[in-house]
Amino acid sequence: MVPLADTTIYDMERHGEFPRRFNLTARCVVWDLAEVEAWIAARRQASDSDQLKRAPSPDVRQRKRRPVKARPAS
Repeated sequence: MVPLADTTIYDMERHGEFPRRFNLTARCVVWDLAEVEAWIAARRQASDSDQLKRAPSPDVRQRKRRPVKARPAS
């Protein structure tokens, strides 16, 4: 449902940025669906209002492998 790596979710949870999980059994943890859906809705609202920081686009000209081909002169 949330396309993030487990470690990312655990880190976000530890920093209070994601709903807390709880034990369903001794070996199984789960998250409350309503809390996760509310988190997604809040993230969508923050994204729509440009409150989320976006990662800068990588400068592909600095790649060590598969360098960008030069554009032909016009």
